Amino acid sequence: MLTVENLFKSYGDKTLLNHISCMIKPNARIGLIGVNGTGKSTFLKVIAGIDTAEQGTIDHAKDYQIEYLAQEPELDNDLTVIEQIYYGEAVIMKVMREYEQVLLDLQRDPENEKNQERLLNKQRLMDEQDAWEANTAAKTILTQLGITDFHKNVSELSGGQKKRVAIAKALIQPADLLILDEPTNHLDNETVEWLEKYLASYKGALMLVTHDRYFLNRVTNQIFELDKGNLYIYEGNYELFLEKKTEREALERSYEEKHHNTLRRELAWLKRGPKARGTKQKARVERVQEMQKQTFNTESRDVSFEAGSTRLGNKVIELEGIEKGYGSNQLIRDFDFLVVPGDRLGIVGPNGSGKTTLLNIMAGRLKPDEGEIETGQTVKIGYYTQGDEELDDDKRLIEYIREVAEVIHTKNGDEITAEQMLERFLFSRREQWNYIRKLSGGERRRLYLLRVLMSEPNVLLLDEPTNDLDTQTLGVLEEYLDQFPGVVITVSHDRYFLDRVVDHMLVFRDNSPIEHFYGNYSEFLEREKQQQKQQSSKPVKREQKRPAQKKKMSYHDKMEWETIEDDITELETALEELQERIAGAGSDAEKVQELYKEQQETETKLEAKMERWEELSLIAEELEQ
Repeated sequence: MLTVENLFKSYGDKTLLNHISCMIKPNARIGLIGVNGTGKSTFLKVIAGIDTAEQGTIDHAKDYQIEYLAQEPELDNDLTVIEQIYYGEAVIMKVMREYEQVLLDLQRDPENEKNQERLLNKQRLMDEQDAWEANTAAKTILTQLGITDFHKNVSELSGGQKKRVAIAKALIQPADLLILDEPTNHLDNETVEWLEKYLASYKGALMLVTHDRYFLNRVTNQIFELDKGNLYIYEGNYELFLEKKTEREALERSYEEKHHNTLRRELAWLKRGPKARGTKQKARVERVQEMQKQTFNTESRDVSFEAGSTRLGNKVIELEGIEKGYGSNQLIRDFDFLVVPGDRLGIVGPNGSGKTTLLNIMAGRLKPDEGEIETGQTVKIGYYTQGDEELDDDKRLIEYIREVAEVIHTKNGDEITAEQMLERFLFSRREQWNYIRKLSGGERRRLYLLRVLMSEPNVLLLDEPTNDLDTQTLGVLEEYLDQFPGVVITVSHDRYFLDRVVDHMLVFRDNSPIEHFYGNYSEFLEREKQQQKQQSSKPVKREQKRPAQKKKMSYHDKMEWETIEDDITELETALEELQERIAGAGSDAEKVQELYKEQQETETKLEAKMERWEELSLIAEELEQ
């Protein structure tokens, strides 16, 4: 068990941890949430012993082990993947590290007798430490996370691969408390689902920060909310937290109202100056002074979006015959697509499959190798990218926003100044004059999002918008997108966000054409599971036996044989027409679903006709012989 008592920490004039206390029990599953910049990462670092608090204590047993995964993990570039995984001074880690090194040496020089003797010695130590299961588990975790070259140097890995190695290291190291800061960032959905299942059976306690609300809901059974330096603790997962938080805020507003009424009566009493003993009157004055100092946490922190958008014509973006690749890696092949007004399009697929490349082509930032892209004259693109390359650390917040617009206009025609919009994005008037370099990672993303929306675009391109944004800001962004009159195209791995925002998707797969799917992400996953289930349950095809010889066709068989080829041609023509109608239906999801159902029925009929043709042709062939 770990206990936190009276923890206080500030950053400049901002209080991050205001004398907070809590307890982390064995096997706890804690989700830490709060608006970006409130100190979530700082709190995790203080508990992990990486940072220190100005006041307060953290107590736990001497042999209590804490493993911490940072948002941007730092790995030793001189180590191999397996050496990094087995990093640390624990005996079992040393034994597995040495065993892997001997295996590698023996692989390089299999005839070396010394290496063979060393292997026997290390195998004995592995037996003594009961390390075989841990060794297998480590390699399984790496494989599940997409890392298969265990002896590759860390310096040769991409940023995403390094994050996966860091996750594997955190999961493998023996720990009483595992702390994960945004573990789902840059992971594809299959890996996130695997991580959910793995953490369900994790033996130690768990504390994590994540923007993935499905992940948060499924993994946690306790929520810690950090708000204006205060810590609020809720029993239950994220769904229960939302209900209980609403109750808490209503109760606090009730307390505040009662407090104000009592204070008003006390002040009225003092002003009237009724006769009373001096000591009693003095105590009343002191009580009123204390009541005047008391504050309540009832101010709303909602991020308010009211930015309108410029008018969008009928023509948005049309892609025809798009091809794009890098060297031998062909990402996009012969791709046609029409973006129409009102589209809510999600782009999903494995990392490195070409999703951001397609977004950059749509934005005009990248030229395709082949093909044409046409953009409507009225189109005004707002592009929220993954990186912070557009943020100048030497600028003040207000200067950065004013570069785009001094004022914006709401749907009702009202004007909102840059200062007011910054306030709505939780940056006070005093903070607006701070330099961007002072912001936390999440605050930078929130500021960048505001800049994109301040340009009043009518086509929003969002590349992984949920990375590094807190759950509260994400909720309001989703509400904004519900009301946004323009086009939304988003690349995302966030299942909850995709379910809320999009109604059709482009699905990237390795070495396959881009698929256009009508429906949200949960519907897509359900279809994928059904298809996998059908494939796994299909019986093994046996060799088709010829039907028993017939001396002659029946009258019905003869009539069918004479017309069956015409029937097949008609069905094939009908299928082609249906495919054209589906392509022409654009984003009319209801019409497309109707046509798609008709297409499936026609395909079934065609398949049955083809099977019947095969049977009849065999009979006809036998009769001819």
